[in-house]
Amino acid sequence: MQLDLNLLTALDALLEEGSVAGAAARLHVTPPAMSRSLGRIRNATGDPILVRTGRSMVPTTRALAMRAQVHTLVQQAHQLLSAQQELDLAALDRVFTVRWHDALTAACGTGLITSVHRRAPGVRLRLSTEPGSDDAELRRGEVDIESSSSTPTLPDIRHRLVGRDRLVIAVRPGHPLTEGPLSLERYAAAEHVTVSRRGRLRDPVDDVLTAHGLERRVVAAGPTAAFALQLALETDLVVTLPDAVTGKAREQLGLTTLPPPLPLPDVPLYLLWHQRYDNDRAHTWLRDLATKTVQALFTPPTTSPQPLTNGTGQ
Repeated sequence: MQLDLNLLTALDALLEEGSVAGAAARLHVTPPAMSRSLGRIRNATGDPILVRTGRSMVPTTRALAMRAQVHTLVQQAHQLLSAQQELDLAALDRVFTVRWHDALTAACGTGLITSVHRRAPGVRLRLSTEPGSDDAELRRGEVDIESSSSTPTLPDIRHRLVGRDRLVIAVRPGHPLTEGPLSLERYAAAEHVTVSRRGRLRDPVDDVLTAHGLERRVVAAGPTAAFALQLALETDLVVTLPDAVTGKAREQLGLTTLPPPLPLPDVPLYLLWHQRYDNDRAHTWLRDLATKTVQALFTPPTTSPQPLTNGTGQ
């Protein structure tokens, strides 16, 4: 029997997703087409691969045993076929998924899309919202580039420091904190809103206040910076956010910015990607372009852009 090597890609998606529908969505094919591929894989391997348990499907013992090897083979084949190709941006036809937090997308998303489309009109970008820390999507290749304020813990996730932001206070015009000197005690006594997709009512600012023997009253946690800024505009709530990344949004809303009355730690900004893309020329081009786009937030127009790192965080 002659085996279609394209089935390896389908098998990799099926084993990673654990469902026909999920694998179809990942490879951008119809569920019936993926179902047919699963049938051919079953005939070729003599194994069901996925079996139904209730309303879900689970991999067989053999499928679990081959999952890692299949994934490695697919990635090696991709690198083998693309490593020696010269990058022709005008002819590049590819879809990239960039997962940035909402404030960074608002600040840089338009610039990145414009730059990509001008240089490589055949490239399509998916700007995905950041659901939290999910390195599994980077490892599976579902996300190409991700933003983070911390370095990854997994050795196969690469990172690049693209800037350091400072925290500022944003309040509505005429807020009581804008009247008179802003003391540490007045800041702590105000009512605050945090930004947390998981609804956390505490962030590193609270750790600094605790070290000074103070505690602030956080009355709400917003899922996005945009929501927190709008809430600050319509109430007396105080929001403390990165300056450069949220500057455009604050200006559009007409919020007043105040310097914090105590030294707060800078917020580092990293771009993350999986090591499988280290030698992928198209991916390298995109992450370098994304780096320059983000660095423009921190670099004055009169100075030269910061040099790019080697892609390993060093």
